[in-house]
Amino acid sequence: MRGNLGFPYPHPALSRPKAGEGIASIEHAMTNPSTVKTAARTLAEFAAGLRYEDIPAPARERARQCIIDTSGAALFGSRLPWSRIVAAHAQNCGGNGASRVIGTALKVAAPAAALANGVCSHAFELDGLRKPSAGVHPGAILWPAALAAGEAQGADGQSLLTAFVAGAEVMFRIGLAAKQTTESLGFHAPGANGPYGSAIVAGKLLGLTADQLTQALGIAGSLGGGLLAFAKAGNGAMVKRLHMGRAAEAGVVAALLARDGYEGPDTVLEGKYGYLEAYARDGDASQFTKDLGTHYDIVYACLKRYACHITAHTPVQSLQELRAEHGFDGDAVTQLTVHARHKILSHHDIREPRDVAGAQYSVPFCAAIALYYDVNDPLAFSEVALNDARVRTLAKRLQVVEMGEAEQGGAWATRVDVELKDGRRFERFAEEFKGTPAAPLSADELKTKFMRMAGAHARATQLHEQLAGLEQVADCRTLSLDAG
Repeated sequence: MRGNLGFPYPHPALSRPKAGEGIASIEHAMTNPSTVKTAARTLAEFAAGLRYEDIPAPARERARQCIIDTSGAALFGSRLPWSRIVAAHAQNCGGNGASRVIGTALKVAAPAAALANGVCSHAFELDGLRKPSAGVHPGAILWPAALAAGEAQGADGQSLLTAFVAGAEVMFRIGLAAKQTTESLGFHAPGANGPYGSAIVAGKLLGLTADQLTQALGIAGSLGGGLLAFAKAGNGAMVKRLHMGRAAEAGVVAALLARDGYEGPDTVLEGKYGYLEAYARDGDASQFTKDLGTHYDIVYACLKRYACHITAHTPVQSLQELRAEHGFDGDAVTQLTVHARHKILSHHDIREPRDVAGAQYSVPFCAAIALYYDVNDPLAFSEVALNDARVRTLAKRLQVVEMGEAEQGGAWATRVDVELKDGRRFERFAEEFKGTPAAPLSADELKTKFMRMAGAHARATQLHEQLAGLEQVADCRTLSLDAG
């Protein structure tokens, strides 16, 4: 932004400058931003200065696992109709560019690619998040932003992984500061906090300075969004996939604008009308920078086991295990009760979903699916199950009750009580599942899941090998992510 800005001065705040002032003074203000250490500025300085060598080995490994897992989820999701709609939109609006739309032959501008790839990464509820929850989806937001910006720059794998970690450290802390209140207000948390993380990822790959990254965070704050209306409407849950894509796209846009001189408020996180005031209640601003650079929060990243919302994972796992151990299915069940935390009752007690996304978001429906289908297969959560009269009947009649505070466990902990027609009764409590930080997937288990998701892709094995050795990839444009 140099030269004549092209505006008149009709407003007192924009009165015609005196002699010796004018454009030069405006440019001075633009190129000499405030040095007040707001949360955004502190986070930006950390991200700008982060080197691959600074990242502890466990944090690198967890980031690499997230990237592998999300790539598999994206290849699976790229085949689904809602992903194809957005890919076509990216083709129509994205112009010519170097950034690929995963699973296709399309190359478009970076923001359009980030949008499409964010949607396909979250297209079938296979992407991971954080445990304990902070309302963040690192894979489906940060990896699409990294690919989009990285391919535009020809970045190497080490740079991608470093940017991914930087974005995760920022986004996780922003999510934690909201203290799980964003969604009680009706906002989908990843849509609100995701743009900050993707702005850091894209900005770092674009070579932004700390000052520019601060501006990118300020811009990102005005690009967030995503409502939970679909959870209560009983329809339109396809839009949930869009929230990850928009968060990835928004960060790339924010980084590109900041690179070119656009500005945003550096008090965007803790200031008046900022993130905490707009999207949270009783937030904790100290979380924005807590242990920054000394503790790497990416180690709390969680990989999903099933193609359903994370709140359904523990009851689905418990019911799957009980079925295998005792040899029964849903037809043998006379009563099923799921004891869960309050949020499951307020947001996820959906009894008659009208589309697949709504079914995946519903704890009762997923629990019913677990008693009739092999839930290790992502396609267990499909139109077939949605229209299965047995599943629909059981989902309507099972009970979901609030778990007492005295019962230990985090937000995802559940206890299932099952009574069978032959009089047998079973109970199981679960807080962890395979893929959480406390029960991580082994390299072989991660590859098995990846191949289950991406096996239809012609070069799935090659891609897995590339991602497992991501730091040795000289140019991310060689990753086998396209239709080939």
